[in-house]
Amino acid sequence: MLAVVALLPFSISAVAADVQLIPEGALSAEALASLPRAPQVTHHTVFKGKPGAHYNHGAVMITHKGRYFMQWQSATQDEDAPDTQVLYAISEDGEHWYKPRVMAGSGNGTLITNGGWWSDGDTLVAYFNVWPNKQLQTSGYVLYSTSTDGLVWQPAKRLKMADGTDVSGIIEQDLHTIPSGRILTTLHRYPGLIATPMYTDNPSGTGGWQLGELPHLPFEGKTSREIEPAWFSTNNQLTMVFRDQASSFRVLRSTSNDDGEHWSLPQITNMPDARAKLSAGNLPNGWTFIVNCPSDSKTRMPLVLSLSENGKTFNRFFMLRNAASNIPMRYEGKYKRVGFSYPKSWVTEDALYIAYAENKEDIVVTKVPLNALFKTK
Repeated sequence: MLAVVALLPFSISAVAADVQLIPEGALSAEALASLPRAPQVTHHTVFKGKPGAHYNHGAVMITHKGRYFMQWQSATQDEDAPDTQVLYAISEDGEHWYKPRVMAGSGNGTLITNGGWWSDGDTLVAYFNVWPNKQLQTSGYVLYSTSTDGLVWQPAKRLKMADGTDVSGIIEQDLHTIPSGRILTTLHRYPGLIATPMYTDNPSGTGGWQLGELPHLPFEGKTSREIEPAWFSTNNQLTMVFRDQASSFRVLRSTSNDDGEHWSLPQITNMPDARAKLSAGNLPNGWTFIVNCPSDSKTRMPLVLSLSENGKTFNRFFMLRNAASNIPMRYEGKYKRVGFSYPKSWVTEDALYIAYAENKEDIVVTKVPLNALFKTK
């Protein structure tokens, strides 16, 4: 555990916080070094990077008709390379995974990346982000394909707004329902990556989308400070938590009291974050969770689970992965880095699953049994 302390020489009070999301010092370097491990946690490799597929990233999982599905993007060597493909794998138990299949591929100067999943119980939906010119950050759009069994897929179509126009932007890989049944996610919109909440009351997730209103903190350039969010619900309030592109290395927070149509001005919290995406949600018992790398730097480790009974203060913390368990990077590549990148979570009745990329090479899922988690005091 001493390696964690060496990697995280910071003070949590270094950045003024508008919101106290955790007790002061709860995720300091010293506190991280002594965090208990999540009980009975297991780690399972979905896909191991190999020659011809060195780069793998953007893992996101879902369950559909009793099976587990994992989606990610893969390339020979570099992030956002012209040969990027969207892959997916299937599992019967969430631990052992079949050989991946190709869902979509880039070509003719257009980059396609994965956009996540949705299921209404009968039909599985896979979303794809299309970047006509990634380097110039021109306006992207969203495609989707449907399947009843996850094996045979219908031709991709453009995702539509409620008024029949195309959804214009890059969809975040984090679609979930809120208590009213509405589906909520976020777009990153032109002129660059401007985070904008998006929701639909269409249970299929294939149309009827509308944009919410989110005011932004001041920013320069084409990317809002608030990007790559996740969210959870508490009573009648929704809370969205963001990566801060301005490098405060703190989680940003915004709330909505009208099912995601209007959001408050984001605030800086005192929860540290590595700008490596984060995941959040509600467990079956109503508790809320956040999974992120609270390193207060660009160091994408350790990976930590934070829990809250009331959705206001997160005060139970468990270590999921730390530096000592990290596997050294095997391949070089553009934007490659050591660590646990872009965690995205899926909750079942008995477990919390966290999907992520290890070193942007291997796709891994961590399983946290809920019964064991809440037996731990």
